[in-house]
Amino acid sequence: MDKIVIKELEVEARIGVSEEERAAHQRLSVTVVMELDLAEAARTDEEAVTVRYDAVADLVRQVVTERPRKLIESAAGDIAKAILARQMAQAVTVEVKKFSVPRSQHVSVQIRRTQEAAGR
Repeated sequence: MDKIVIKELEVEARIGVSEEERAAHQRLSVTVVMELDLAEAARTDEEAVTVRYDAVADLVRQVVTERPRKLIESAAGDIAKAILARQMAQAVTVEVKKFSVPRSQHVSVQIRRTQEAAGR
């Protein structure tokens, strides 16, 4: 399966288990890997037969900022759900990184969801 990858999109979010942590915006880094058939786009060079990267990036920002969350797991799941609901991919992998664990580069969650599983 072909893939479109948006790597390490930076987003500000109110996220954290405690109210104190959610009180201030925190930087998240989001990577989205969308699996879909890109043969027609490759053959025709037409934007209309592929997924617009800017639309996906805007959607990710919208989902992450629409409400405070406790867990990055929730943010990743909501991003995947939104992408699949808009038929932007047959399957999607979302990684969300948070930079709040002392003496580590980051903590991250990676999930994969498919249209088939979403249809159940």
